[in-house]
Amino acid sequence: MSIHCSRRGVAAVALGMVATLALGACSSGQEAAKSDGDGVAKVDGKISLTYLQKQGDQEYFVGEAAGAKAKAKELGVDLKVVNLGNDANKTISEVQSAIAQKANGLIVVVPDPAVGPQLVQTAKDGKVALLTSDDQICTTGPDPSACGPDALVPRIGFSGAQMGGEVGKRAAEEFKKAGWKPAETRTISAWKQDVTVCSDRVNAAKKAFASGAGADVKNIDVATDNTPTGAQDKIAATVTANPGVKHWVMWGCNDENVQGGVTALENAGFKADDVIGVGLGAYLACKNWSSGKPSGMKAALFINGSDVGALAVQTMYDKLKNGKEFPKEAFAPTKMVDASNWKASGVTCS
Repeated sequence: MSIHCSRRGVAAVALGMVATLALGACSSGQEAAKSDGDGVAKVDGKISLTYLQKQGDQEYFVGEAAGAKAKAKELGVDLKVVNLGNDANKTISEVQSAIAQKANGLIVVVPDPAVGPQLVQTAKDGKVALLTSDDQICTTGPDPSACGPDALVPRIGFSGAQMGGEVGKRAAEEFKKAGWKPAETRTISAWKQDVTVCSDRVNAAKKAFASGAGADVKNIDVATDNTPTGAQDKIAATVTANPGVKHWVMWGCNDENVQGGVTALENAGFKADDVIGVGLGAYLACKNWSSGKPSGMKAALFINGSDVGALAVQTMYDKLKNGKEFPKEAFAPTKMVDASNWKASGVTCS
């Protein structure tokens, strides 16, 4: 799984200019997209929303749902949260069910961006407002990275470029502090490569590390499924294929990738002093620190799903109740944490 601007425009649902997003802890400052007439009417009575999440039992998304529910209660909104797991097919069936149950708006975290065009069309046919959180979808094709700016659906979440930049910067600081020789070191970038926001994060991390490390360290891209076990297996194979490497630096799309990598390296016999892992999420990274033992997980960027859930509900409410158009993107804040400050920062371990 903050913030600031990294991505492009959007379409399919109504777009225009957003003045403010009424969530104090979060900020947008984003340009609003242009309206193309989405057929979604303002709601005079009580608003009914459905929040559909992939991997709803993951700590980040549990927090996101809690934030959404709290904001819905504050605003007097009826909110139903649905866990899609990793089932892309369930996305459409649950959207159809929500429309049948007279939901006014849908907030969706898709398990697979390939369902984007069908999802957008289903929402349009049902005349319900559509907003994505966390991951992007495109109105015209399965791959958001190949999508034109005006075909991206409005999104609430974190800035991939900002997050990745912070991760890469911290990784570079840890590398310089360790004093490792570049020739004996490799960096690993681990992520599910068909998820656009993941690519944004990883590419920004690479760039920030290269800029801050002051040395040319060879990078190895590792394609994973964004789970700890999937990352562990793929990174273990990578380590086996590179027997001469003495030190490893890792980042990825989320905590799962880095945690899997840290475990793989531990199993391969690498000591904590020879591993630099910088997670993204902190909900798994904190487990390493809670034990008090040395760990290859040196830091993690804390992203609070609760902020995103609350901001998504507020943004949808503003659209349906007050006629405010969706921003192209709106971002919530992040914070870098480590073994010294994760508890004080409010990180919840999953």
